[in-house]
Amino acid sequence: MNTMNYIRLSSTARIPKTTTTNLIATNNQKISWWKQIFDPGGQFISRWNHMFLITCLMALFVDPLYFLIPEISNDKFCMRSDYGFAAIITVWRSMIDVISFIHIFIKFRTAYIAPNSRVFGRGDLVMDSRKIALRYLRTGFSFDLAAALPLPQLFIWFVIPAVRSPTAAHANHSISLVIIIQYIPRLFVIFPLNQRITKTTGVIAKTAWAGAAYYIMLYMLASHVIGASWYLLAIERQYSCWKEQCAKEKNVAYPCNRIYFDCDYVDEPGRDAWFKQTQVLSNCSAEISPINFTFGMYAPAFTEGVTSATFFEKYFFCFWFGLKSLSSYGQNFETSTSMEETLFGCGVCLGGLVIFCLLIGNMQTYLQSTTARLEEWRVKRRDTEEWMRHRQLPPDLQDKIRRFVQYKWLATRGVDEEDILHALPLDLRRQIQRHLCLALVRRVPFFSQMDDDQLLHVICEHLVQSLSTKGQYLVREGDPVNEMTFVIRGQLESSTTNGGRSGFFNSITLKAGDFCGEELLTWVLTPDSNVNLPSSTRTVKALNEVEAFALRAEDLRFVSKQFKRLHSKKLQHAFRYYSHQWRTWGACYIQAAWRRHKRKKLAEELARQEGLFQYYYGDENDQNVQHLGATILASRFAANTRKGINHKEAVVGGSSSLEMPKLFKPDEPDFS
Repeated sequence: MNTMNYIRLSSTARIPKTTTTNLIATNNQKISWWKQIFDPGGQFISRWNHMFLITCLMALFVDPLYFLIPEISNDKFCMRSDYGFAAIITVWRSMIDVISFIHIFIKFRTAYIAPNSRVFGRGDLVMDSRKIALRYLRTGFSFDLAAALPLPQLFIWFVIPAVRSPTAAHANHSISLVIIIQYIPRLFVIFPLNQRITKTTGVIAKTAWAGAAYYIMLYMLASHVIGASWYLLAIERQYSCWKEQCAKEKNVAYPCNRIYFDCDYVDEPGRDAWFKQTQVLSNCSAEISPINFTFGMYAPAFTEGVTSATFFEKYFFCFWFGLKSLSSYGQNFETSTSMEETLFGCGVCLGGLVIFCLLIGNMQTYLQSTTARLEEWRVKRRDTEEWMRHRQLPPDLQDKIRRFVQYKWLATRGVDEEDILHALPLDLRRQIQRHLCLALVRRVPFFSQMDDDQLLHVICEHLVQSLSTKGQYLVREGDPVNEMTFVIRGQLESSTTNGGRSGFFNSITLKAGDFCGEELLTWVLTPDSNVNLPSSTRTVKALNEVEAFALRAEDLRFVSKQFKRLHSKKLQHAFRYYSHQWRTWGACYIQAAWRRHKRKKLAEELARQEGLFQYYYGDENDQNVQHLGATILASRFAANTRKGINHKEAVVGGSSSLEMPKLFKPDEPDFS
């Protein structure tokens, strides 16, 4: 396998030869996977950044769940930790940390663009692993390492159990402090990651609805963090009340001890006696509304029984409280005079204002992008209506214009395909045109006879879309033909009067696979064709909504150069067979030949009857027969004389209104 497959490089980046000598080996030598250098704009790094962004969001979701570990037992009036739930969070958090360390390794193997090489184009990729490592250590390694360390797991399962006489309150404070400290680098890791994704792909989400959902998810994540923090502060508020009231019961028969508020010490000697005579529990009950202590915004956590509820009840109540507080900018808070509580309320108010503005702004941007085309079409349609009223167009013409505008919107959704194609490189335009048109072109019987794929590709490159509504005329008889149309969907009526010939009318229906405007093909293949476009011999009208592809005159002239290389009689016969102009001429030619045949048969029958008459009646009727023969000869001479006079008038007085044009044989393209 070629070793270049192991190095992901962008085609637009230039790699100095001095930086790749240590990576590119011979064809028989493979580069180990841990020695690969990745292109920052490559497909692998792009996919990995999107996946790691989801991992970072999961980390921001998982860390606040540690705040829900402590709970209060209502029957024993003590604080405890839910270690079963903590084990689940630890496994989840450990998987995220493993992905974070993999991300650190990938960043050590990701190339970067030299700043001094961005004079023209994208710049040069630095592929030296030593330079990459030094640059990463100087820039973002410290933040990534701080965000990836498994600190909460270490504190819960190793540090806290090793402390002498640990209490639930002490464990709660330690874990909360670690989570808050590590949450900052985890939060700041997302900003440069967002920037890299936007720089590489242009947007975070590929669709407008995905972008709107992304920002809604961020808003819900902020509500989750506020709800979990509110629950943790509510537990801390309850414990503060217990400590304050416990300090007042030092000089009683059974003095208060702080370890009594830990569920691990419910069997401590003296706790039952203290529990029977203490006033701490009644003074710190939010349901009784104590006078000496106020719970403020944390009262619903105790009045609704959140601190002792099951996990899902606890989580969804906290999430609802955070979402309500963030949406109302903290106006639902009834705070006390506690400074911590007041600062938390101010933070929720300011954070809710900023996050809500961010949500509305980005969602409006994303959602407007889905309706931008529709709004442009509405404005254009309103301008069209005003223009038609200003010009006082007749109602039937206004209806035709409305139908065409509506049909064009349904067919294209306001997207100008030609602008999109012209903005792409030539090779991509050719591939797109072949993908869109080749199968449709092969459906046209005239083109299906061609075995030259190169010719079909040239035809596909020059086809343009053509839309027609019911009743629209594509071309009228006698008008210049400027394009050759190939029907894809719908039906067209093609009719002719042979240049206004009295009593002559021919009409056919063109369906999917048929074409019209073959006069243009004859014109471009004629060696002595003049500059003026040929005149149409037929009137083409849309019977319903028609989708077609058109070859314009200048494009058909270019394609005709490819036709001149063909020497196939099969193609010539196919053109004659599928050309409705040739079909009409052939039908008229057959009719004329049939009439001549009938006249000849009639003359032969008349001669036969004359011979029989002369045979039976002999000489006595010779005189009458001679008179009859003379009469027939005189009538034929008179008919031939009139025919010659009419032919002379048609040649000399071509502008006369009495001209009776003849249906001439169509010009045949010069395929040779």
